[in-house]
Order: sequence, then C-alpha cells, then structure tokens
Amino acid sequence: MSMEDVYQKPGHLIRRAQQIAVSIFLEECAPLDMTPVQYAALVAVRDNPGIDATRLSALVAFDRSTLGNVLERMETKGLIVRSGDKQDKRVKILRLSPKGATALKEVEPLARRAQERILGPLAPEDREIFMRMLSQLVELNNEASRAPLKLAVARSSDAA
Repeated sequence: MSMEDVYQKPGHLIRRAQQIAVSIFLEECAPLDMTPVQYAALVAVRDNPGIDATRLSALVAFDRSTLGNVLERMETKGLIVRSGDKQDKRVKILRLSPKGATALKEVEPLARRAQERILGPLAPEDREIFMRMLSQLVELNNEASRAPLKLAVARSSDAA
C-alpha cells in the first residue's frame, strides 16, 4: 500500500476532516478561548442543569477521564460550578455559572460560523447529502467508539 492509498482510506479522511473541523472551530472561537468539547459541555450543562460528569460524558460522547480535565479547566475559567450532590456526596453536579452563560451566548454565533466554514466548500445540496451520510455513519458505528453517545444514560438524570 502506498501513501496515495492511505490518503484515500475512510479512517484517514475522517481523521483529517476532524483536524480541519477543530482547527476552524478554534480559529473562529479564539476570542473566547473555547474548544469544541468545552462548547458541547456548556450547551449540555445549560440544557441539563444539575447533570453529573458521568452523564455529561455520555451526552457529549467524550471519555469520562478526559472530560474530567476539561471540566477542571472550565471551572478554573469560571464557566461552570461543581457542587456536591445532596443524595450522594461522591457525585459532583454541574451548573453553568453566570460567566458560563454569558460565554455561551457569545460563542454561539462563532460556533455557527465555524460550522458554516467547515461545510462551506461543498455545494448546498452536497452539504445535505454529506451531513445525512455522516450522521448515518456515526450512528451505525456508535458502539465502536471508545466513548459512545448514550442519550438514554444521560437522560436518566431527568428521572432521578
């Protein structure tokens, strides 16, 4: 197999696409020093106040140990507040701080612009096809991920 063959493999192309997507996101969101994972976490915490880190990791499909480091940085920046759960002192529940809510409002147009830039080189009809196929590929391979998306686990916090 030659490098030309490697360049055409789906795994290589997906990895490169992810690198490009992160780079564009970081560039667009540089004024707020926000990463894609921090953005997803802020949206998830806003939409699920009182969620714990384990459920958050399932909701954003990010491994728990790495997400712990992300949450520490977010807490240091003053974006989230972690506090003990009244029923289980070992569990830390998460809420947006006022600074986090403001940062999320400020970053949303920048994040939208990043998404538009990522798909921008494609014709409008190709964007729809690409997103439909990409969503299908991700959904059908979800369980192969080291951090699969688990909406049922994340939403079980609503019932608690």
